[in-house]
Order: sequence, then C-alpha cells, then structure tokens
Amino acid sequence: MCGIVGYIGKRRAVPIILDGLRRLEYRGYDSAGLAVLNDSQELVVRRASGKLRNLEEVIRMDPVDGAYGIGHTRWATHGRPTEENAHPHSDCHGDVVVVHNGIIENYIALKHQLEAEGHVFRTETDTEVIAHLVEKHLHGNLEEAVRQAVRQLSGLFALAIIARSDPNKIVAVRSGPPAVIGLGDGEYFVASDVPALLNHTRDVFFLADGDLALLTPDGVQLSDFEGRPVKRQVSHILWDPILAEKGGSLTVAASLPSPAAPPSS
Repeated sequence: MCGIVGYIGKRRAVPIILDGLRRLEYRGYDSAGLAVLNDSQELVVRRASGKLRNLEEVIRMDPVDGAYGIGHTRWATHGRPTEENAHPHSDCHGDVVVVHNGIIENYIALKHQLEAEGHVFRTETDTEVIAHLVEKHLHGNLEEAVRQAVRQLSGLFALAIIARSDPNKIVAVRSGPPAVIGLGDGEYFVASDVPALLNHTRDVFFLADGDLALLTPDGVQLSDFEGRPVKRQVSHILWDPILAEKGGSLTVAASLPSPAAPPSS
C-alpha cells in the first residue's frame, strides 16, 4: 500500500503535494518523493528514504516548485526502502515520471524485454518498467502512450504520470487500487484517498477499474483504456478533515447530478 498525490492548477504545486502526502503517510513511510515541472520547463525530482520529513528537509535544502506535479509515499514491496527505489521513477531520458500504488506481476518479463530493446534500468522496483513502457510508446501524446503501456501490465495499479515532452497534463489510471479525482476552481487533483484532498476541495469522483483521467488546467477528461469516453458521478464530501484523518464517523457524501467533466473526444 502506497500513497499518490497529483496537482495541476493556479497555485504552487509543492506545498499542496506535500500536504497531501502528509495526510497519506499512513499508506507508506519507507520513502517519499515528488516530481514537478518547474517554471523553466524542467522536470525536477526530489526523493528521500525514510519518513516524509526527510523529503521535506531535502526540499528545504534544495528548493523546487512548479505549477503541477505528482508525489508518492512508499511502503516497499519490490526493492529495498532506499532513496534509489523511492518514487517517482523515470524513463531513460528523464522525460517521463511515474508514481504507482500496487504490484506489477509481469514486471520481470517486461524488464527483460525492455532491456533487450536498449532501455537502461536504475532501480530494483517493479514500477520502473511502467516509465520505460510509456517512454517506448510516447510519440507526442502522453495519454495515448499510457493507454498502450497499461495494456501490457498484469497486476494491480493506480498511477499518476507526467512527461516533460507533453506538458500541462497529468494522466491518472486505475486497475485495482483506489484513485480519487478532486475538482477545484481552476485546479484539479488526484490522490489515493479522500483525506489528501479535503483541505482543497470537497467535490470528488472515484475512478473505476479501467478508467483513465486526463487532468489539465482546463478540466478533467475521462475515458477507458481503449479511449472510449466515460462519465462518473461527482460527490460532495461532507467529512470533517480532522475526523477523516482519525477515522471519524462523519463520512457522508452527497451525490451531485452533474457529470465529473466533459468526456474526452
């Protein structure tokens, strides 16, 4: 079990990502990391082993920020709980970065295939194969590359992915582990669980298995792994954030009649 957070919008991304990771640290405390596209259009990654405060210290010593990015807090499954194995993971050229909750069952076969094609791996994790698969299929359109990649995966995964070469978007997918999308005022979020979002928005919807969400500064578009448009019901969360973090009982959500977002074309 790991925690993922993503943000795209008008505000600075790093404080929002760190706040979300703080509220998801119960999902993993072996390591933490984040990636943002900074104001110079550089994709920058910061990672640290151990608890989230270690990542916060890394960022304090070597600041970074941007308008959008993704973050992760890890409970180690494949690979030791080291900085090297901390998420986000990247491809050969540092263009694609991925955060992942779940287990890729066929990662060894995929890794051998990708290595035979010339890809160079740097970690012991199953997640790194996802970054390389997206790299392999990325020809200018991140969401299509992700669709191609996830069709090759066996196992369980919730993912958030960004790419320097196709900026101003976050692609989130679900096949098994939970993933929730938050809808704000000109800003959009993805997370493993609702408490990560409650300080920023109460309007959310949950991805279903086989959903792909494209988050941009203009909104959220939903489709399945084959590219067909889908819709999900938005809920307005009435939870109290403090009680939610403590497992309180005020967990009532009111469904809204409007769709989550316009479907993708």
